[in-house]
Amino acid sequence: MSSRDEVLRRVREALGGSRGTRPPVPRGYARRLTEAEAETRADVLALFTERVADNRAAVRHVGADEAGTAVAAALWGREAKQIVVPADLPFGWLAELDGVRALADTPPVDLDTLAAVDGVVTGCAVAVAQTGTVVLDGGRAQGRRALTLVPGYHLCVVHADQIVGTVPEAIGRLDPARPLTWISGPSATYGIEMVRVEGAHGPHHLEVLVVED
Repeated sequence: MSSRDEVLRRVREALGGSRGTRPPVPRGYARRLTEAEAETRADVLALFTERVADNRAAVRHVGADEAGTAVAAALWGREAKQIVVPADLPFGWLAELDGVRALADTPPVDLDTLAAVDGVVTGCAVAVAQTGTVVLDGGRAQGRRALTLVPGYHLCVVHADQIVGTVPEAIGRLDPARPLTWISGPSATYGIEMVRVEGAHGPHHLEVLVVED
């Protein structure tokens, strides 16, 4: 018997007959918002808006027919000249751009170019009202993870029906096998002196457009 076999034998012996079984997971936590937190659907959207702002991100509500204009206005407001977008971003979101060049990430844009652009525009997979979080899973209109980690500005378009109340509700909509990125405000970290530094591991600025269809 080799040393490896001996180690594995001891592990199996230590595990005993319960090996391979999954222990029960307590599910006593709240799965939905209480009526005090959000009585109506409008309250859920309002809570999301409040929490996104608490996370130091900009947030605005627009109608479905205003999405293209709102995206253009947000980029003009930042004086953006060149952005990167997922290859399958809805055309209508960029239809009103004038003077802003949009680079489609196909073939994948190199890291130097990503670092040099003025921002990125994406959609999301789901959003959480309770935490003001947007979640990307690499699906339609979201692109690869690097798109939202390298540029300094991220404009995320969220449809109102993508907003759920709690994290458990969001988990129920997501595929755990996909690459999930949870974003709650601009990237930030705290050093040993507890000084907040934004943009340490991602965008310095996050802006969310809530499209009410």
